[in-house]
Amino acid sequence: MEFAELIKTPRVDKVLLHRPFHPTVGGTLCLTGHHLILSSRQDNSEELWLLHSNIDSIEKRFVGTTGTITIKCKDLRIIQLEITGMDESLNIASSIEALSTLDSITLMYPFFYRPMFEVTEDGWNSFLPEQEFELLSTETEDWRLSEVNRDFSVCQSYPQVVIVPKSIDDESLRKVAAFRQGGRFPVLSYYHRKNGMVMMRSSQPLTGTNGRRCKEDEKLINATLRPGKRGYIIDTRSLNVAQQARAKGGGFEQEAYYPQWRRIHKTIERFNILQESLIKLVEACNDQSHNMDRWLSKLEASNWLSHIKEILTSACLAAQCIDREGASVLVHGSEGMDSTLQVTSLAQIILEPKCRTIRGFEALVEKEWLQAGHPFQHRCAQSAYSNSKQRWEAPTFLLFLDCVWQILRQFPCSFEFNERFLVTLFEHAYASQFGSFLGNNECERSKLKLKQKTLSLWSWVNQPTELHKFTNPLYEPNGLVIWPSVAPQSLLLWEGVFLRWNRSSKYQEDAYEEMIHIIEYNKELQVRVNALRRQLAELETEDEMLLETP
Repeated sequence: MEFAELIKTPRVDKVLLHRPFHPTVGGTLCLTGHHLILSSRQDNSEELWLLHSNIDSIEKRFVGTTGTITIKCKDLRIIQLEITGMDESLNIASSIEALSTLDSITLMYPFFYRPMFEVTEDGWNSFLPEQEFELLSTETEDWRLSEVNRDFSVCQSYPQVVIVPKSIDDESLRKVAAFRQGGRFPVLSYYHRKNGMVMMRSSQPLTGTNGRRCKEDEKLINATLRPGKRGYIIDTRSLNVAQQARAKGGGFEQEAYYPQWRRIHKTIERFNILQESLIKLVEACNDQSHNMDRWLSKLEASNWLSHIKEILTSACLAAQCIDREGASVLVHGSEGMDSTLQVTSLAQIILEPKCRTIRGFEALVEKEWLQAGHPFQHRCAQSAYSNSKQRWEAPTFLLFLDCVWQILRQFPCSFEFNERFLVTLFEHAYASQFGSFLGNNECERSKLKLKQKTLSLWSWVNQPTELHKFTNPLYEPNGLVIWPSVAPQSLLLWEGVFLRWNRSSKYQEDAYEEMIHIIEYNKELQVRVNALRRQLAELETEDEMLLETP
């Protein structure tokens, strides 16, 4: 298929662009295979470049012969194009609809994108499981790298190599995979260097109504326990939902077969409930009534902050079991590709200082989301504005990023990256020129040959020219575990995502200037503190010398 076949009118002059808190811009609208471009004839006026894949929905309205096309994007912005001429308006709208709903992944922009910068790092090879295992090997010899899934025949949503207990052979792993939904057998998620405890993740066991068991599964899970130690299984479903799953062939670990493990149910919602929550939240943020009671009522009705609280509470529980209880943890829900990954990745943010660095966080996203099989292609197919019927869409990854932002806000000096870094990841998960978030798992990405045909997001982010934009100037390495507050009054709406298109650029400039003043003031304070510390050290030295003098 040629893109030209979908573009009925490639260019229209005298188009007006309307955006909230921006002056109206007039110019020429051009449609290409992947972009909507509006170029102004005015001097010093920015061009609009919008990826078609970023478009969530479009609406058409006509007054006489003038058509207004409202474009609602996956990054939550809303723009309006005012076009003179009925035919031109209809042709543009039809073309945008066709170009923004392409079925084939190989027709998407990452396969056509050619970077304008020198690629100095191959992001596809920056965070491989082999590299992680090499680091793990310096801490413990209890684990091994298994290639049982080399051809993706054991589990399509797992990477080709996984880290498993050394005492468990590949044949046993195949039997365990047959006992877990989707073949997602328990694999290592995190090793806590402080006490040697581990966190594993998997999908639900297929116990069914007959209480089926798998001795290999029991042996694998018990292999992570120290002598005399107990472990915790954190099930991200309510007990009622987990029991209902047995009727469909799923279920949970029976206490009789896993006596050394205590099962805890922590309810985290999934799929359409989360998608509806996002839709209601964005609707509340776009409410123009300026009524305080209405705003607060809509915000509460969306339940978005309640979902944040549930996820953070579960992650804190997992971290507490590992760090304070000295126990290993297994996390799973049903498929183990959504709420499970939210819990395991956030627990690592809490426990592991390395995950709070830029490269450490990139490695976490790669390991716990991309390689772990979170279906980005399905979950991010629609955002908050789409009129299409929901299928697999859910803002699972956005909720994770929101939780990270909540922790970042509470510990502003413990993270090397800033809010802009998190917002950038949100944007690229839904629409990007890079191939990192294409496909639903490593198997699909391998078939699409993304490593050969597209560029990794990390290749761009890790350039020195870009990296400084994502660096937090307040960062001071903190080697401690950080415990975020999950009290309702501690959780805030993430304005940087949900309100950024609803406020003026002047407001953002003032906020930025205020932030710079605070940073400079903090740096000045730090200089004074360091000077006082030096003076104190000198005084202590003088005291010691006086005491030593006969």
